[in-house]
Amino acid sequence: MTKKEFFARRDEYFFTDDMQAVADYCWKEWPEDCRHIIRAADEVCRNYFLFDLKWDLERTWEPVEFPDGVIDWEYQPGDDPEFIFQFNRHRYFICLGQAYQLTGDEKYARNFVRLLTDWITRMKRTKETEKTAWRILEAGFRGEFWVKAVRYFKDSPELTDKVIDAFYRCLVEHAEFLIEMHSPYRYISNWGVIENHGLFEIGISMPDEHLRKRYTEIALNHLEIEAGMQIMDDGVQWEQSPGYHNEVLHCYEDVLILASRNDIEVPETILEKVRRMAYADLAWKKPDHCQFMMGDTDHVDIRDYISVAAYLFRDSVLKFGGYSKLDFESVWDLGIESARIYEGMEAIEPDFASIALADSGNYYMRDGWKEDGNLLHFHCGTMGAGHGHSDKLHVDLVLHGEDVLTDSGRYTYVVGDGRFEFKDPPAHNTVTVDGNYFTVNKDAWECEKLCQPLKQGYKFNDFYEFVQGGHLGYMEDGVYINRKILHIKPDIYLIIDEMYAAGTHQYTQYWNFSELGQVELYKGISPEETGWKALYKGQNVNAQVYFLTPGAGAEAGVGRIARDYNKAVTRSRIQVTLKGQGFSSLITVICGSETGKDNSIFLQKIPVRSALKGITYPDSMAEAVKIRLDGREYVAVFCHQEVNSPTDMVEADGCMGFGNVIVFEKEKGGIAGTVMNY
Repeated sequence: MTKKEFFARRDEYFFTDDMQAVADYCWKEWPEDCRHIIRAADEVCRNYFLFDLKWDLERTWEPVEFPDGVIDWEYQPGDDPEFIFQFNRHRYFICLGQAYQLTGDEKYARNFVRLLTDWITRMKRTKETEKTAWRILEAGFRGEFWVKAVRYFKDSPELTDKVIDAFYRCLVEHAEFLIEMHSPYRYISNWGVIENHGLFEIGISMPDEHLRKRYTEIALNHLEIEAGMQIMDDGVQWEQSPGYHNEVLHCYEDVLILASRNDIEVPETILEKVRRMAYADLAWKKPDHCQFMMGDTDHVDIRDYISVAAYLFRDSVLKFGGYSKLDFESVWDLGIESARIYEGMEAIEPDFASIALADSGNYYMRDGWKEDGNLLHFHCGTMGAGHGHSDKLHVDLVLHGEDVLTDSGRYTYVVGDGRFEFKDPPAHNTVTVDGNYFTVNKDAWECEKLCQPLKQGYKFNDFYEFVQGGHLGYMEDGVYINRKILHIKPDIYLIIDEMYAAGTHQYTQYWNFSELGQVELYKGISPEETGWKALYKGQNVNAQVYFLTPGAGAEAGVGRIARDYNKAVTRSRIQVTLKGQGFSSLITVICGSETGKDNSIFLQKIPVRSALKGITYPDSMAEAVKIRLDGREYVAVFCHQEVNSPTDMVEADGCMGFGNVIVFEKEKGGIAGTVMNY
């Protein structure tokens, strides 16, 4: 295969249309990204490898160097093999290519050829290397990274016929390997999407029409099945990890770009599922534009993948969730003409703020779309297998644009205490019973015990929002846990944990706070000096967290959070404990204000009565909370049992109504209220 033969097909069939124009665009619009890429490429040229790109699946913080010039492609620093896998994906080949286009310096082409030919020559596929450098997933990644990288150097004299012939033959070997290794496992795993997307990109690069057709047809067939099986109807990739959701989304976006440019018809299943995946990203995008650190997920800005979807579907609502202009990486993939089209597209604010992604059991209560907005995420869905965490009933809370209650992130994939620490329930804002876990990890990926979620009703309106859900993780102990969440817009949140039990049990709530603030815990908050109060002081927000349940204890401690792989820091954790016999409940109220603004709130747990029979219900049947904040006064009633028999209403502080969860705003009167759950 000669260089002329390999590059016979024009750029318009691939990604970037005019590389010089794209380079000029990036220097103008994204100079910091240009400098980052050039720095990374310079490091690679001197055999210095640090994985610090935004979407590197396993980031590193300590460089690995080979100063003598001899690359050990199977080198493993420490006990984490993920370095080997990340190293052999060759994502840095793209950095070399972009640096070459940004500077015109032939040293980047020379080092691309040096590393490429060294790997091809020395890393032969064997049963042993299929566990390391030739692991099948890495072959899929290289399908993208090699195909993109090589075209950046097509005009370089360093890319000789001999180099291209070896490159072409190895690409074909990759494609045949990916086809050979296909199995039903691929239909349900993100590996299948990554591998077949790599196969598709290799297919597009083939000068030979027969191979091109064979590889792309096989890949599309598999990708269609995978899209139908892996992506729920609400658009969420089933593994319950936004990080891997977006890896899958990126793969499909690449396929759509290339299919469009090569007049390849894409099955409707893929088109619809990709659009829904992008809308799931929009639904859970935090005010800081990042994804939640749910499951094995890092803290990453997701506007780039939303932007690509907005362009592909010409969708103005998706553009609202993306960048105003194509970002650095997206313009290399879409081209300069696409950048002009994208910039001219209108951005339209979504007609929803809060949304239920009910298939995956993820609920988002949002007060609007501003960067200083409030957003609560509640999870009551499947675990999501190996990349999912023990996070049933977990909540994340963003107030005034700042994380207050957060997930833990992932930190590591190495089996042991570090992996379990970030996967087990204490790393999530949830509840355990008698010190036992509702999900029990067996190793880094498998579980000895899973837990069935019970998704229940939700209701969103202009003034209040409500969601609830439970799980069966403690049924063998005779305990059912249900969590109710009421959002009084814009800034009051009530979280009621209901434990339906036989016998006596010890309950523990975990509240994990952002590492960006300080937490103080106080005893005594109500007029009767019962309960506890936690004050979170962040960079832009003060949040007050009240634990109202009589008899509950609270203790301040520490946990850890990892916003990036391989990097963990300490953060504050509060554990609330309650020993109860029979039915028990825990009431938590949260409100927040901007730093420097007085946010004094009055809270009182008040009794609930029968409006017609004149009796007071025990807490095991119904409870209510009275709230005064910023001139607003509310009464919220929560019934734990069916109480209206034979014909009755509930009454609390003079407010009367019928329902399981009712909110009364005193200014609007105390009759009927707003029923959030019957």
